[in-house]
Amino acid sequence: MHTVSDYQACFLEYLSKKIIAKEPKNLYEPISYILNLGGKRLRPILVLMVSETFGGSYKKALDAALAIEIFHNFSLIHDDIMDAAPIRRGKETVHEKWDINTGILSGDAMLINAYQLFENYESDTFKELAALFTKTAIEVCEGQQYDIDFETRDDVVISEYIKMIEYKTAVLVGAAMKMGAIIANAPESCRESIYDFGRLLGLAFQLQDDYLDAFGDPKTFGKQVGGDIIENKKTILYLKALEFANKDEKKQLTGLFSLNPEDPSEKISAVKHIFETTGAKEQTRFEIEKYTAKAFAVLDNLSITEDKKTMLRLFGEKLMNRSV
Repeated sequence: MHTVSDYQACFLEYLSKKIIAKEPKNLYEPISYILNLGGKRLRPILVLMVSETFGGSYKKALDAALAIEIFHNFSLIHDDIMDAAPIRRGKETVHEKWDINTGILSGDAMLINAYQLFENYESDTFKELAALFTKTAIEVCEGQQYDIDFETRDDVVISEYIKMIEYKTAVLVGAAMKMGAIIANAPESCRESIYDFGRLLGLAFQLQDDYLDAFGDPKTFGKQVGGDIIENKKTILYLKALEFANKDEKKQLTGLFSLNPEDPSEKISAVKHIFETTGAKEQTRFEIEKYTAKAFAVLDNLSITEDKKTMLRLFGEKLMNRSV
């Protein structure tokens, strides 16, 4: 097994070879821009790592890893347009740097490019990868629509919210891991288990992302802190606050989430205060820990050697130890 740094370096080298200047530049420059903004490269690293975990060649998994990374960044471009987000990874979003039409079209091209990469695999592997990718892509779209719908609903419950983030975020982490297992020709039971490990870890990751959106350090978080509050998104923090709030706190919180002030700083501060006083902040940390533990329980039962389990566990622990 290689180290996470090895996988990352190998993927970045492969990515740099694939990002080339092409015409029309207003289509391809935004693609190069978003792919070069950095990020953890979590999903492609998982494709490579899992492929080798099950006895495959991580180099054989590079095209699938790149497809996952391109798709993820395509979804970010379109998400940022829908959210009117000005910042992504500490830099201007694509639609801010160019314009909305450019963001839409460049994103569309990225989705097509992601599918093209699976053509580099033999027919049986191509069929399995493409089927998983298609299932995952439509679930991501469904999750995004749920997210949009929840902004105008006042009756969202926590179970619905968990389903939304599972589709919008967690299934892509699960798919990245399962792709690695498919390329390594792992047994079906192992493919399903590694998918569940990734899905549960993805849920924990997104819950932590919700937490960091309100309580993270903007220098390390890479996005606008309080963005979910500005957009009136019913995240786990909001739903937990409603669950534990008294009558006055509920009235204040729902009132704040009906406002769209020009300067949102006071709104953000007031909402964060309610998240703290109701115990929502603490309860959200509990939910993060719960789903992380579920993920590691699946890993413990996976039929791989202990040293490989340890590497996947350490990766998961590092992922969940982001700065708060």
